[in-house]
This record gives sequence, structure tokens and C-alpha cells, in this order.
Amino acid sequence: MRFFLALEIPDRNRHQIQIVQQSIQRLLPNIHLTNPTKLHLTLAFLDEQPDELKDQLIAMLQQLVKDIPKFEVTPSYIDGFPNLHHARILWIGVKGDVDKLFIIRERIKDGLKTLNIHIDERRYTPHIAIGKLSDLVLTPELETQLESLVATSLSPVPVTSIKLYESIPNQGLHEHNTLAEIKLL
Repeated sequence: MRFFLALEIPDRNRHQIQIVQQSIQRLLPNIHLTNPTKLHLTLAFLDEQPDELKDQLIAMLQQLVKDIPKFEVTPSYIDGFPNLHHARILWIGVKGDVDKLFIIRERIKDGLKTLNIHIDERRYTPHIAIGKLSDLVLTPELETQLESLVATSLSPVPVTSIKLYESIPNQGLHEHNTLAEIKLL
């Protein structure tokens, strides 16, 4: 099973991000937008793992968030991987209580090590992937237009739980099924 741990984006925020996506598509007609029902903020991608690991992952998550209260992060800027000027993935970064995201991420990494599961060691950048590109040519004018799309306030995203998902390949795309939801304090 392909597991990942993430924060679900509530409907209200998802709708706001979808409006941003539609504006981006007008600027970048060749972008392949992330399906709004699949918008999430990834904490860790575990790749293919044995199905039996599910219960251990749930127990690990319950332990690592037991003292973390609910918090908020706010979608606030557009960037890309590997960078905005040569983006293959366009994403919205967050501000606010991101320190809690980093604490959760580090605890997840530590918990996964105890389960002998490798996790990507690259620097963690909390983000919501909104689309894929193959031929972005970013002019200064286009960069300003992209930045202005989230300059108007997007609503804070309430972080009330962490979800364990499975990712199921389906005709070049992926279905996301929620396997467990672990509530914060």
C-alpha cells in the first residue's frame, strides 16, 4: 500500500484555493491542476509499504500528536518545485503556526525511523500542491500576476487532525482514501 500522512484541506479553504487555481489556469493554460478534492498539505510520503503497517502507523500518530493542540496555517504565497522560475509543481505555501508543522514532521520522522521506514531527508517545505507544469516560462509580469493571486487574504486553514491516506494509482492519476484520522487536542 502507498501511504502518506497529510492535513486535509476543509471545503471552505478548498473552494478558495480552487478559485486561485482557476485564475492560474487563465494565466497558464497548459497547467494540469490538482483536483480540488485531493488538495492536502503533505507531512510525509511513505511510498509502498506492507498493508500490515497501517495499525503501527496509526498508533505512532496517536502517540506523537497527543500533546499538540489544534492550530491554524494560512495559505499565503505561490511558489514551485524546484523553484518558481522553473516550476514543475506549482504550490501554495503557508504561514502562521508553521512551527507546529515542523514539530509534527520531526516527530513523524523519528517515529518512522523506529519502524525502519525511510523518509525523504530533503528540507521540508509545508505546501499545498495546486498543479503540474512542463514548460513554464516565468516573465516578471507573470510572476507579479501569480503573486497577486494570493495577496488577497485566503482564510486560515484549521488544523484539527492528521490523516493517514493510501494513494492508489488509477490511469496515471491517484485516488486518495482516508485510512485513519487522528484528532489533535
